[in-house]
Amino acid sequence: MTKAPDLELPPVTTLRGGAIAAVSSDDLDIKTRLAQQVATRWFERKLSLRSPLDPPVPDRPGRPEKPELVPPKAVEKRSLHTMNGRIATLHAIAHIELNAVDLALDIVARYVSEPVPHSFFDGWMQVAFEEAKHFNLVRDRLRQLGADYGDMPAHDGLWKAAHSTRNDLTARLAVVPLILEARGLDVTPSLQAKMRETGDHETADILDVIYNDEKGHVAIGAKWFRFLCARERKDPAETFKRLVRENFRGPLKPPFNDLARAEAGLTPSFYRSLSPISSA
Repeated sequence: MTKAPDLELPPVTTLRGGAIAAVSSDDLDIKTRLAQQVATRWFERKLSLRSPLDPPVPDRPGRPEKPELVPPKAVEKRSLHTMNGRIATLHAIAHIELNAVDLALDIVARYVSEPVPHSFFDGWMQVAFEEAKHFNLVRDRLRQLGADYGDMPAHDGLWKAAHSTRNDLTARLAVVPLILEARGLDVTPSLQAKMRETGDHETADILDVIYNDEKGHVAIGAKWFRFLCARERKDPAETFKRLVRENFRGPLKPPFNDLARAEAGLTPSFYRSLSPISSA
């Protein structure tokens, strides 16, 4: 990895305040460093949970001027067998990981008043820490290949999908970890294999780190989704399907990595009937 720049981070006294500061930052070095610093200080119990002085949670995360945000269909897909294609794929992954940083921080900041154990926030700050690590790994790899994050257009679909659930924690957990992050478990193994076929073992190794961490992220989402359903005496699988139909556009697309999903606590009873090819 490239040497981290010396950064002046804003002072943080509460978990919510730190999460909001990181979400709000449009400097991506500050955003990722602050996410990890706040996580570490929270794990060490050096931060209080919240304060009346904390600023409001922003509706949108801070972003640099680039990349240009375009509709999903306007993002060009390229072959992994060309350097430009691999760079485009890495750029798309970097964009996903950056959104994942902000989504984990947003869950902490937005739902800090929910009646949940402190271990809820432990889990999501662990996710924020690891997503920041992922973004920096991918960005470093882009730079090694002569590119950088922001060089290509990206789409805003991930944030929009999550923003629609901003008033419902159970729905947010259904959409973000149990749909969007679980999708990474489905597609990453084949992407790793293709990268190795092209001889890009460095990128494949980074994808291996991301894949193993993402299993844990889906597991955290599944744990707390089931916790909330149990508290309300609701069936988790049926509740998931209802929330997906209400809050997520389109069907869930196969193929599904059933083994990795099950290891994370997301069994086929949750998602199979939501696929257009339910026997896939």
